[in-house]
Amino acid sequence: MVQPILYRAFEARDAPGINAVALAAFKQYAHDYDDWITRQTGFTKAAELAQIGEMIVAEQNGQVVGAVTYMAPDPTLRLPRADYFDASWAIMRMLVVDPNAREQGVGHALAHACMSRAQRDKVQILALHTSLVMTVAQPMYLRMGFTLAKELPPMGGMPYGLYTLEIASES
Repeated sequence: MVQPILYRAFEARDAPGINAVALAAFKQYAHDYDDWITRQTGFTKAAELAQIGEMIVAEQNGQVVGAVTYMAPDPTLRLPRADYFDASWAIMRMLVVDPNAREQGVGHALAHACMSRAQRDKVQILALHTSLVMTVAQPMYLRMGFTLAKELPPMGGMPYGLYTLEIASES
């Protein structure tokens, strides 16, 4: 019997599942990257983001089916972040969904979890970077209200853009 999807905080035991989901989620883009071997190695370490942010895990039937990392603003810039992210912004990093769990709202729920955390932290902007090639993620972000802030230099040969979302403060 298929159980509902549970969203919860990262636990160390999740690392292998998150790494496997990240690799599976990005493998469809292997031919788009000019350095797939390097990128592949990075995706197999996706769970390491839990060391620098708040990782949220989607679990179904005891298996990891998705994850995302929320990074709160870092005015002191103690944590690694690309220079195109303003220190006052929250960042959504490495949203991944198992290809077999797509079209169940997992990505949308994980993105909303980051938006809720940004609102909790009274952040005005939530940012992320993605590529037009990512034909599931990028349109979802646009539907959620993210807008292209600027085009970024290619990463691994793929075009990327910086997207931002204004976070409404709680009344």
